[in-house]
Amino acid sequence: MAWLLRPSPPVSIAASPSTAGSCSGIRRGLIRCARADDVQTTLRLLNSGGSRRLPRKSLGQHYMTNSSINDRLSSIAEVEDGDVVLEIGPGTGSLTSVLINAGATVIAVEKDPRMAALVAERFQETDRFMVLQEDLTKCRVESHVSQLLENRRSGEGLINYAKVVANIPFNISTEIIKRILPLGDIFSDVVLLLQHETALRLTDSQLRSSDYRAINIFVNFFSDAEYQFKVDRKNFFPEPNVDGAVVKFKLRRPADYPAVGSVKDFFSMVNSAFNGKRKMLRKSLQHLRKPHEIEEALSFAGLPVTARPEELSLNDFVSLHNSLTSTHQ
Repeated sequence: MAWLLRPSPPVSIAASPSTAGSCSGIRRGLIRCARADDVQTTLRLLNSGGSRRLPRKSLGQHYMTNSSINDRLSSIAEVEDGDVVLEIGPGTGSLTSVLINAGATVIAVEKDPRMAALVAERFQETDRFMVLQEDLTKCRVESHVSQLLENRRSGEGLINYAKVVANIPFNISTEIIKRILPLGDIFSDVVLLLQHETALRLTDSQLRSSDYRAINIFVNFFSDAEYQFKVDRKNFFPEPNVDGAVVKFKLRRPADYPAVGSVKDFFSMVNSAFNGKRKMLRKSLQHLRKPHEIEEALSFAGLPVTARPEELSLNDFVSLHNSLTSTHQ
């Protein structure tokens, strides 16, 4: 059966006919729905169980009402039987249903207790669903995923890595990306529905661009990111003020990260550089080294001493960091 996990001990949530909707249990613990979720299904679920669950703007809640887009998310992630999938912000469970139907075991993280209870009830007939009533940016979700992966390896020997597939709140997309992308020892593929402009910025790392930022270095360090397709705002309820887009991140294994002495120190340098984006690096990094040491490191890395952060690629930053480290030793 599905479980709703809070910081306190887990408790099961009983099903109610109104929230079970048109879904039914079948063999192997999967949930099959008579029809895919649409606007009417979403509204019925939000108003089920005698309560009206209005979407909360503060939580960035916009629910997908186009089932074909959920199908494409699952397809892009290549979700198949036996996969373990982390879903962030399941909402009414429209994507959850698609993932479970594809054969995955889903661990969903939902901050809103109303929606956590809703999906726990909706999928109570399957043993392939768990919902954590947590804030993803604060909880240790990797421990739950790792434990499930370990059980699979010892029991069935099916998979080594989990996947992330989610329609995430646009207002916390950067925080989620920073939280998930460094977990290449647990996850292989991350498919996220983001705000369209954010998706473009993350996947188009053009040097000397006004949109080129530290987050681009972060994304490229931990993954290969690829823009997939645009999602019109009319596919959400309530309709947001912006369009969405899907991005697939292929995570690197830790052994494949660019060679730096300290990942933490590397990104401390990168963030310092972009905090003074318009300044030359010999000025913005002078709290780390003396200006002449920075100039020497830039020259050693094959970069002009007048370089600014927007002129450096990931490899350039790696070379600069290693040069600074070697000249300081």
